[in-house]
Amino acid sequence: MKYSHLLYRLTLITFLFSFLPSCSQTQEKEPEQVIDDTNNQEIINYLALGDSYTVGESVAFEDSFPAQLSSRIEENQNRLVNTTVIAQTGWRTDQLIASIGNRESADYNLVTLLIGVNNQFQSRPFSQYETEFTELLNKAISLAGNDSNKVIVLSIPDYYYTPYGQNNGDKQISTELDRYNNFAKSTAKTKGVTFLDITDITRRGLDETELVANDGLHPSGLAYEKFVERLYPLVSTRLKD
Repeated sequence: MKYSHLLYRLTLITFLFSFLPSCSQTQEKEPEQVIDDTNNQEIINYLALGDSYTVGESVAFEDSFPAQLSSRIEENQNRLVNTTVIAQTGWRTDQLIASIGNRESADYNLVTLLIGVNNQFQSRPFSQYETEFTELLNKAISLAGNDSNKVIVLSIPDYYYTPYGQNNGDKQISTELDRYNNFAKSTAKTKGVTFLDITDITRRGLDETELVANDGLHPSGLAYEKFVERLYPLVSTRLKD
């Protein structure tokens, strides 16, 4: 996917390199239901909430899954995508909540949520994730105009199957992430939200090294492409409504 072919409008709220406390920030645009006068194309407003896996740490932003998804929508439908990202490498659930702030409602056509790896990585109490993930999912639904059908939760990738994970952890990482993902899946189900499992893709990272970015920790652009191969069909049916 070439950057020159990305026609979507991007608002990047927060971006951070690696797990270090430095970031760049631009002003957020509020979603608007408008029609492009020149091309007569409807604009789809997409909000991506998360952490490094949403930012696309260690890959070019156009290779992140929100960017690839936006491009796929534009390539296959006569629509433009206005993509807003609220994500930062290293964020836990509480930090994402704080960054969403007082945004209580909006009318995004699509909201994705992928969060929790840093709660596990930083050994935060699981009860914190249970409470705050539920709050985040409620916020995501509210920001999607209270339409749970417009929200998709992605499972947490498994970083044990990376060079970093092999050198700095053990199989307990996978066990703990399964617990996080099972809770997210069951919570999403109770609220009528689709849960998309992409963890199995990242668990091929040791055998298929091209699925791991050059930092030896995060997914590569190819891995994110495989995320989108599963994500786009779910999104496509929703955008037909």
